[in-house]
Amino acid sequence: MLAMNHEPPPTSAGLRNDLIAAAIIPPLRTVPLLHSHAGLVERDTPMTNSNMASKQTLQSKYKLRSGHEIPVLGFGVYLIPPSTTEKVVAEALKNGFRHIDSAIMYGNERACGRAIRDSGLDRSDIFFTTKIPPESMGYSDARRAIESSLREAGLDYFDLILIHAPYGGKEARLGSWRALVEAQKAGKVKSIGVSNYGIHHLEELEEYIQGGGGGEISVGQYELHPWLDHSDIVEWCQSREIVVEAYSPLAHGTRFREPVLAQIGEKYGKSPAQVLIRWSLQMGFVPLPKSAKTQRIPQNANVFDFALSPEDMKLLDTGEYSPTDWDPTVDED
Repeated sequence: MLAMNHEPPPTSAGLRNDLIAAAIIPPLRTVPLLHSHAGLVERDTPMTNSNMASKQTLQSKYKLRSGHEIPVLGFGVYLIPPSTTEKVVAEALKNGFRHIDSAIMYGNERACGRAIRDSGLDRSDIFFTTKIPPESMGYSDARRAIESSLREAGLDYFDLILIHAPYGGKEARLGSWRALVEAQKAGKVKSIGVSNYGIHHLEELEEYIQGGGGGEISVGQYELHPWLDHSDIVEWCQSREIVVEAYSPLAHGTRFREPVLAQIGEKYGKSPAQVLIRWSLQMGFVPLPKSAKTQRIPQNANVFDFALSPEDMKLLDTGEYSPTDWDPTVDED
């Protein structure tokens, strides 16, 4: 039987204070099954949170605030055309991925759903995410979007639905959240959360929930990599045991030629992509690397046989603010 670790995912807040643990794994302890938020599913767990990433495998999971579990590594399908999506999702599932991240905006929910249904795997073994787009913000539009996504994917439920971005104003944001809460109660989605929310958006939602609005923020998803660490938002989420997902963890490949990645990659015999995914895992994030090329998918999964040293993690602490795309967290509406 697997034991549920009573500790949350490793946090990134301690990295800047030199608290990240060394790659050498300390003596282990077996932890009894406990009900906790964001616990790592492992038989044996390290003595410290910051070393938990060293014991993860592709099958490891975190426990969400909703009580459900999320795999520690996902496969993203952003900008992958529907004609290719079904093939690469099927390949990802064959290579052990059990976490697929899509969105209405991506236009490939149907292809993802087909790959999931045709995989031969139990639906309960696959964690599938979609997102409510900015044009569907507000209670009524969000409700329609959820129903449309279920039909499009051909599935009975989603494991996670996120609000894709905090656009539309306060009334639209809270109305969309209300629609998510209702869908969760109806069994149409197991866990709910947000994406690209700044701290002011998060505090607005937290106040609404604490005031009786209902629901729990299980996941916050952001663009995260060494050149955009959103440290303030990450700290806000992790201090509340909200699991942080990292989209664009490879920075769209724009940094693969960085000398620091070549240096670290040569040390461990790993590619720049593998180094970046490993960084994300050790920061306590759930990275969502994508690839439209099937030959790269096994490489992106092969990130659990090494650990970056504290010195290498520091080298990747660039302090830069360099989004590769949009950054709705700064939206003041």
